[in-house]
Amino acid sequence: MSKKELKIVIPTKGKEGLEDFMSDVFGRAANFTVIDVRDNKIENVKVLENPAISYEHGAGPIVVKMLIEHGVNMVIAKEIGPGASTLFEHHKIEKVTVNAGISVKEAVKKIGVKI
Repeated sequence: MSKKELKIVIPTKGKEGLEDFMSDVFGRAANFTVIDVRDNKIENVKVLENPAISYEHGAGPIVVKMLIEHGVNMVIAKEIGPGASTLFEHHKIEKVTVNAGISVKEAVKKIGVKI
């Protein structure tokens, strides 16, 4: 995938943007940090609250739908459940696996984006 224009999402624990830390979970993460990248540089960062955090079942697909509506084309996470993973594949959204607990900045650097 070209890194000219990316809209990356990372499940996060809080609302601190690039300063935040990745969540250990995807579908039940408190928030999602969305990072717009153009020509390998960050242009914009916003934080979305998880609309499905309190759902007993099916949180992943609800989250994926929200992220698709926001135009995301890459997700960076520790682990993604089978339902959400299949939906990402169906919508040709690239998945990158990294260890949780690192900062959003560190996660984005791992794919070569300049901070």
